[in-house]
Amino acid sequence: MREREVPTPDGGKLALYSYGSVDAPGERRVVLIGGAFLTALIYRPFSMALSKGLGEGWAVDVYDRRGRGSSSELPANYSMDTEIADVRSILDATGARNLLGHSLGGSVALNAVQEFAGTSYEPDKLAVYDAAVNIDGSMDTGWLDGFAQSVDSGNVGRAMARMKRGMQPGTALARIPEPILAGLMALVSRTKVNKVLRGLMPTGVAELKAAYDEAAHPRDFSVLPGARDSSWVAKAPNTTRSPQSGYTQPSREARWCIAERLPRIHSCRGQGTRDGHFQLFQGLTEPRGSVRLEA
Repeated sequence: MREREVPTPDGGKLALYSYGSVDAPGERRVVLIGGAFLTALIYRPFSMALSKGLGEGWAVDVYDRRGRGSSSELPANYSMDTEIADVRSILDATGARNLLGHSLGGSVALNAVQEFAGTSYEPDKLAVYDAAVNIDGSMDTGWLDGFAQSVDSGNVGRAMARMKRGMQPGTALARIPEPILAGLMALVSRTKVNKVLRGLMPTGVAELKAAYDEAAHPRDFSVLPGARDSSWVAKAPNTTRSPQSGYTQPSREARWCIAERLPRIHSCRGQGTRDGHFQLFQGLTEPRGSVRLEA
């Protein structure tokens, strides 16, 4: 593993970690863009597995986005443009020709590639997994204001409860009355994993708003490299195609909107972690247009 700092044009820095063949050429490198409330360290096992699964001579570059790890805090004027500029800085530093985005990182990847279309930054291959994209109002974002208020007031338990209910609607957890759930979340917030989550909450508020407020419509994605047989839109396992809106539904709706209206974009559904990884390996390593998996 190689660790380094990448400077950004606005005077910030991004912590970058490379796994696999760290000196691999750009066409055999994948930049992984992580989700909200997650750090590059959390992606370390996946990055190691991905670099190995892609085969000999491949590298996976994962970086801490703003407000986490050793990277700079979010600037006062933070927006999706900040995220796109940071992707550009990482591509400059690594020379990578492939992008993989997870959850909110999938939203960053999709918006970045729209911006990069027709330039030297346009990737050869793009894969997103459960991208948090709000297409045609498919995502219920009504819980965000209450979540932000709880974060600002320092009420960690209530903030976590509102986040869980908003991002996981229809689950048993979401049906627990908010005061009771807030009490439970206050207790579990002391665990190691939830301490990380708690520390990323202020950053998460800004990130979620930036991603969900984007005016994303299916026609915007006509510029993706997938329109030329090189993009993959993957769906998380163990979710259903119910009409209920929420955290998983917008990702699912985004996937179907993109895949159905632009049928040459590859669409796959993993039945488990290993299966999902294997499909992403295929999407990134097979020649353009040679593999297509239907949900």
